[in-house]
Amino acid sequence: VQLQASGGGLVQAGDSLRLSCKASGRIFSNYLMGWFRQAPGKEREFVAALRLDPRFTDYADSVKGRFTIPRDSTKNTLYLQMNSLKPEDTAIYYCAVREAYNSAYGSPGAYRYWGQGTLVTVSS
Repeated sequence: VQLQASGGGLVQAGDSLRLSCKASGRIFSNYLMGWFRQAPGKEREFVAALRLDPRFTDYADSVKGRFTIPRDSTKNTLYLQMNSLKPEDTAIYYCAVREAYNSAYGSPGAYRYWGQGTLVTVSS
């Protein structure tokens, strides 16, 4: 599985942005898919996770109510819809996949496949 993340850019606080993660190779509905981010000088942190079957989603407390993690199976693409962006959301965003659910889904080490990252900068 190869992942290609895109959609980052420079936005103002309060704006919305949608990141895409296009997968080459079959992503089955029981796969675990996630988004992480890494700000300068900080460790990579969990943002959101999704499994389609059985249905599972979770979000970091810092993004709950503002971000969602939809997926378009027909396009083999995972998205991160980010609304009401804040300057503290500034980071490189990465998508990741593993073949099965893992209770440690919030840890980067739980994922096998990673995209290359896309930079999101939110100005105040």
